[in-house]
Amino acid sequence: MDKKTFTGLFLMLLVIVASFFFMRPSEEEIKIERALQDSIAQAKGMPAGSTAQTITTDTVVSEPTSNPELDSLALASPFGLAKVKNDNITVLENEKIKVNISNKGGKVQSVELKGELSYDGKPLILFNEVGNKFGLLFSTAGVNINTDELYFTPQGQSISVTKGDSTSLSFRLSYSQDKYIDYIYTLTGDSYNVGFTILTKGLQDVIAPTQTQLVLNWEASLSQKEKDLSGEQRYSTAYYEELDKGTDDLSTSKDDKTDLPITKWISFKQHYFSNVLIAKDSFPGGNLEVKTSIEPNVVKTFAANLNLDFSRQDINSYPMEFFFGPNKFSILKNQGFELEKQINLGWGPMKWINRFITLPVFNVLEGFNWGYGLIILVLTLLLKLVLSPLSYKSYVSMAKMRVLKPEMEEIKAKVGEDNSTLLQQEYMKLYKQAGVNPMGGCIPMLLQMPFTIAFFFFFPNLFELRGQSFLWMTDLSTYDSVITFTPIFGIGHISLMCVLMTFATLLSTWYNNSVSGATGQMKYIGYAMPVMFFFVLNSFPAGLTYYYFLSSVMTFGQQVLIRGMINDDKIHAIIQSNKKKPAGEKKKSKFQARMDDYMREQQKNKKK
Repeated sequence: MDKKTFTGLFLMLLVIVASFFFMRPSEEEIKIERALQDSIAQAKGMPAGSTAQTITTDTVVSEPTSNPELDSLALASPFGLAKVKNDNITVLENEKIKVNISNKGGKVQSVELKGELSYDGKPLILFNEVGNKFGLLFSTAGVNINTDELYFTPQGQSISVTKGDSTSLSFRLSYSQDKYIDYIYTLTGDSYNVGFTILTKGLQDVIAPTQTQLVLNWEASLSQKEKDLSGEQRYSTAYYEELDKGTDDLSTSKDDKTDLPITKWISFKQHYFSNVLIAKDSFPGGNLEVKTSIEPNVVKTFAANLNLDFSRQDINSYPMEFFFGPNKFSILKNQGFELEKQINLGWGPMKWINRFITLPVFNVLEGFNWGYGLIILVLTLLLKLVLSPLSYKSYVSMAKMRVLKPEMEEIKAKVGEDNSTLLQQEYMKLYKQAGVNPMGGCIPMLLQMPFTIAFFFFFPNLFELRGQSFLWMTDLSTYDSVITFTPIFGIGHISLMCVLMTFATLLSTWYNNSVSGATGQMKYIGYAMPVMFFFVLNSFPAGLTYYYFLSSVMTFGQQVLIRGMINDDKIHAIIQSNKKKPAGEKKKSKFQARMDDYMREQQKNKKK
């Protein structure tokens, strides 16, 4: 072998040795290849040496999993190892809630509210994996990442927490050994709150340099929990609190969407339950959407995209908190974030009546441990007693108008109905002489109206009535359907309490017409209104129609009692005495003064 040949072979050997040394796979590539082989083996039905475990305090349930076959390119992409399927459920629970956290997305997959049942008697699940998405959205190396589609690794086991204790559990999504995202969950005993913190480590050079914010995407389809699906939809929508500016909500009657300002919290609110995400600081913008679902047994679908400021530093932390619980005023108020404003207590004066009068009185009565049927009865009775002076004044005024009716008929026959202006002038002269205010019966009734309407908002939003029975009504928070049939014009049942309410209102109206002497259109309108309200209130909560039934019965009793206290002959004598008084001695009411001014203006216009 000559020198040149030897030199050539030696150089080739050096090249081979060098290529073997410098081109050998890294530890990361070895892990990827090992995961790939396991995935392929499991896809072919071969054992890969792994199982997914659901661990509770007392039992361990193992379920075999199978990974989809992934190619080397997918595994080598950003967060490639996190694409290897690894289904696992970890449970956090305390005395009030049971939270199932999935490896997929590291998210809360479902929440069970202990001590509550759905309308069909099953455990009450606030939401489950169907339609549930929760993940961070960002881009890296030209690839859009949604962590909801990736698999996290739990850093602990399932834990049951008792009162006074607390625990934390984290889930990790690894990009590499020192670059990852952690979801940290914290649960304390006897609480509806789940602490939640997102922590990013070493991602300042991973996330695209142009990206200054991460987006937290949360979507959920909330299933039916109450007997009346349309009623549940009527009270379900998304709420949010603008930082330092108060609470707002989306439409309950149609699909709605809004761009969020700087926001403290958002809520996917159903009729009697809420799923709330609260920022310890704030969310600097985003958007919120709610849609009425066409799927059976689904109330509405919710979607939120919340911005999170991302700083180019080693660690970024985003502390938050979930609230999974009932829409009970006292519980929401104790959260300290004005979550109680999700409960619609009405608008204007009705809201203040419910907030500062009805609710405190209800809470006091509840403290006696009475049944809720008795509580509503006592509450109605107290309201009638408080408003009885106004009722008495209204009935007295109607009695005066009834006594004057024969004289008004004489004036009508004398003047005729053709000249309405002159007829009103003559009526006003009679009112002035008799010292009667024709609006005296209406004003007290108008003052009572806000209290009556306030209960229209109070009872349908009162969580305490949910599941509470009284007489034949198995649940005061929904309608009692003693008769059901194929829906006609949207009505598929008859509520017995609503029927009783209608008859009681018709009886009260009949007696009121006899007291006031109402005739003509006003008389028939009075009879038509209760019938119309039957069709409106037939699907409303039995607690509300029960209240209106009691109110009508008590109103009838008041009318009978006051009618016995009022002497028509005495009222007639007072009116005749007023007529004899000189005009200067008669005190003119503001109403009469305005009517006099109006009549003079009419006379001037007529002369012109």
